[in-house]
Amino acid sequence: MKNDNLYYFEKAPIRKAIAHFSLPMIMGMSMSVVYSILNAYFIGLLKNVEMIASLTLTLPVFAILMALGNLIGVGGGTYISRLLGEKNMEKIKHISSFSFYSCILIGLVMMAVSLPFADQIAHGLGSSDDSFLFTKSYIVIMLIGAPIVIANFAMEQTVRAEGAANVSMIGMILSVVINVLLDPLFIFALDWGVRGAALATLLANAASVVYYCRYIAKKSPYLSLSLQKFAVNTEILGNVLKIGIPVFLLSTLLGVQALFFNHFMSIYGDVSIAAYGITSRFQQFPEFIIMGLCEGVVPLIAFCFTADKKRMKSVLKFVVILVSSLASVFGLIVFAAGNHLIGLFTVDAQLIEVGSHIIKITFLSLFISGFTLLINGIFQATGQGKAALVMSIIQGLILIPTLYVANGYWKFEGVVWSLFVADSICALVASALLFSIRHKLKPDMDELLETTA
Repeated sequence: MKNDNLYYFEKAPIRKAIAHFSLPMIMGMSMSVVYSILNAYFIGLLKNVEMIASLTLTLPVFAILMALGNLIGVGGGTYISRLLGEKNMEKIKHISSFSFYSCILIGLVMMAVSLPFADQIAHGLGSSDDSFLFTKSYIVIMLIGAPIVIANFAMEQTVRAEGAANVSMIGMILSVVINVLLDPLFIFALDWGVRGAALATLLANAASVVYYCRYIAKKSPYLSLSLQKFAVNTEILGNVLKIGIPVFLLSTLLGVQALFFNHFMSIYGDVSIAAYGITSRFQQFPEFIIMGLCEGVVPLIAFCFTADKKRMKSVLKFVVILVSSLASVFGLIVFAAGNHLIGLFTVDAQLIEVGSHIIKITFLSLFISGFTLLINGIFQATGQGKAALVMSIIQGLILIPTLYVANGYWKFEGVVWSLFVADSICALVASALLFSIRHKLKPDMDELLETTA
């Protein structure tokens, strides 16, 4: 196992190394999309509007738990990969132990602080009198399982950080499969409805946590869950949080932006909202492929940053080519067959017309957002906390003023184009920040001499 992991970091051909890290991430994320669709489908079969509404209303709670997991997982994971490049194996054990037990502690605090206010949270999320009990029951189960859900997201990042990309993928797929199997049992056979869907999600996350723990305890060459390795000091906290906090902040702010965008789109009627809803589902597929590619190579970039910057440069060049190629292919498909794609969801002529217009504009963002994702990955991998924080703030807030200005001047057309404009601004800021730290990414003279010797 040890040699296999290091092989992809150090010696595998660039294409093979990128495939090893990115393909499992893409597959795991794609399975998550399938699950979210099936979960809504199973509840939908009950033909209870309030239950369906409660699933939508509780999404922010799950998103916060996921963001807390990424706070520790991304921050700790990138640090582990950099330490692996430095061959500092003992410190890796401390970081992995810190990540696991920190997630449990954060989850317990989240549960203790939030459970007494479950009623207020349910009302705050917008539940009606009819959907209140469904919403509350889902929230309570999620909060009780907060340590498990947070740990699941963090551990996926942790095992991937040491090069075990297939293990992270299996854990993600395992969670989805168990969830899909338990949903019909809990929702229909046991007649637990929304509570059943929440419990199925919690148990699925628990299964993944058990799988990751078993891997780390039995097979991992570098990671540890030993309490004896658990340590908290300023060095560990600084390296984990300087990347983890921007990731958490971005996740939170993107949720706020989504609320603003939906509000502005709703001004122009149900057809506009429905059209955007259809296009966003189509866009998830290429977005998740490009996102899986860019996020998947973060451990490889982090390792090479401390071990071999010349190899890191080759990795980045190849990923840029892949992102450009994927965006071009998906863009051509959309521009050639936009009407037909929307027509798969509806026969309404007005909805098809509006949807095909929106999808062509929003898909333009793929060319830009892909490179922004990659640059964000570079900041995370190389420990550039300030740059990552600036990008989180820009990405998380820029759409809001853009929406106000665009809607004020160009109405519906301005709202549609606001996504592309906001993504363009983010890409320009990301490029400027990357240019400002370019000297940190170049191989030093000793490294060049070693590679040419």
